[in-house]
Amino acid sequence: MLVVLHIPATGGRALPRILDRSGALRAAAAVDGEPLRSGRVYVAPPDVHLLIVDGLVRTSRGPRQNGVRPSADPLFRSAALYGGPRTIGVVLSGTLDDGALGAATVEQLGGRVIVQDPDEAAYDSMPRCALAATQRPAVRPAGKIAELITWLACEPVEIPAEEPPADLDTEIRALLAGDPQISPPPRDYSGFTCPECGGPLYHAREHAADSYDCLVGHRWSPESLLEEQTNTVERAMWLAIRSLDERSRLTERLAESARTRGYPISAARFRAASEEAALAADVIRDATGKMASVTQEPVADELTADETSAS
Repeated sequence: MLVVLHIPATGGRALPRILDRSGALRAAAAVDGEPLRSGRVYVAPPDVHLLIVDGLVRTSRGPRQNGVRPSADPLFRSAALYGGPRTIGVVLSGTLDDGALGAATVEQLGGRVIVQDPDEAAYDSMPRCALAATQRPAVRPAGKIAELITWLACEPVEIPAEEPPADLDTEIRALLAGDPQISPPPRDYSGFTCPECGGPLYHAREHAADSYDCLVGHRWSPESLLEEQTNTVERAMWLAIRSLDERSRLTERLAESARTRGYPISAARFRAASEEAALAADVIRDATGKMASVTQEPVADELTADETSAS
């Protein structure tokens, strides 16, 4: 069992100990290059992607996907590439839509997808997005998922004779190498730029899930891209407010200095500039507040939310 939890790069190292105390399987933080063994729980360390490559547990500091590292999508896709029908992907409570593309890949390569019932999830966005991207997921409340996993793990499966998709294998190995550059064709330029690096984003639709990839390798699902764009705009607006406030204070000082030195025309000009900057800052503050109130509303019922996912 391999687990990805969306956590900050500088924290969150307690999960392996919590899981180790909670059941019979030994749980520990994943170590790059260790063999994939039964009876073990491998937890993604902070700030690295967790992958399966050639039967080995691998970690990668490749580009963020959906704005996070570790991300569920690389784990799901690499697990599906390695295990095919033997793979079970589980999407639990969480915000945004990481895991949706990976769940679709697991299903496409013959594996099974289990999704926590969105109605009981603390954050229903990730489960709902996974349901929208897959065709035959099993939906269970959290307390019933372990029972289903145990049953599926004992069920015989047929391993297909055909080779796995070459492009997916290339993608996983490139991510492992830390240089997952994509080739734009046959993808279409979306007209958007990557909020992480500023490069062009190319749109692709794989299975039932959309993604936006830049040439560096950052990958965004639609809701994750919207969330990061919102954060980028908000940061830019607060930077503009700070700069305008500073301009207002500086020109007010210049106006006072000109007045005391007997230059009324210059003083009036500086004071007008100070008032204009203060007014512009107030307008942006008002717009920032309105934008925040709008983005707090759900984007769409069928789109999702981000905290935990397991494969």
